Amino acid sequence: MKYPSRVITIAGSAAGGSAGIQADLKTFQELDVYGMSVVTAIVGRHPETDKNVHPQTIEAIEAQFHTAMKQVGADGLKTGMLFSKEVIETTVSLINRHPVKNIVVDPVMVGKLDSKLLEDDAIEALKEKLLPLATIMTPNIPEASLLLGGRALNSVADLREAAVDLYQLGSNYVLVKGGRLEGPAIDILYDGKTIKQYEAPRINTVNTSGAGCTYSAAIAAYLAKGNHIADAVLMAKSFVTTAIEHGFSYTDMVGPTYHAAMRNNGEAHKIIVSEIT
Repeated sequence: MKYPSRVITIAGSAAGGSAGIQADLKTFQELDVYGMSVVTAIVGRHPETDKNVHPQTIEAIEAQFHTAMKQVGADGLKTGMLFSKEVIETTVSLINRHPVKNIVVDPVMVGKLDSKLLEDDAIEALKEKLLPLATIMTPNIPEASLLLGGRALNSVADLREAAVDLYQLGSNYVLVKGGRLEGPAIDILYDGKTIKQYEAPRINTVNTSGAGCTYSAAIAAYLAKGNHIADAVLMAKSFVTTAIEHGFSYTDMVGPTYHAAMRNNGEAHKIIVSEIT
């Protein structure tokens, strides 16, 4: 019997189920890989104290990772919300002790409402220690801007320049996601030589909670299954675009992307890929 490929996510747990660990595990299941998780923090707002992020101890983070590696092992790994210098450095140490072939770093630095989720010393640790280990990094526009010292990114041409400059931080591939621009949803992939542009139709919805987590998790899943980076990005973008199209909400709050959309609707979005010279 051929067992599923194995993917582990190191990220925050989102109590509402739309993002973080929950989005990652749903994506892994839909794409037929064996999902495991290391919870760095529990995200859920307390009704009285208003505290929203409840960090796990370093001991708990290490215990989760070592247990998963001993019991299962991993063909792919993705990181999400790491939130502190100490957690980033711990993650780097864990990866160095248990090397994984495919590493997707989603540099979760900026929230949906542009709130900064990493302190300056944590950003430096991310840039200097974690990104050089990455097979691919997947910043959105605010995160790419922050990594580049606050540079304004207002066009697809800006995204291309950003991808080239971010490549200098050490990741083998850079995917800059342009979901916050107007017009089609365009992402830029750069490998040090070639720029590829991935274009999908813009979906008119506010229910996009967890879209970035889902995208990076899908890339990790497809890489773990043996796909080339360019193909993994293509299939992951199709998966997340379909999930966004069928997003919904149970309340008047922003709702989740629908991870089962491709399975239930039988058709995924076609993505236009072009090579930029």
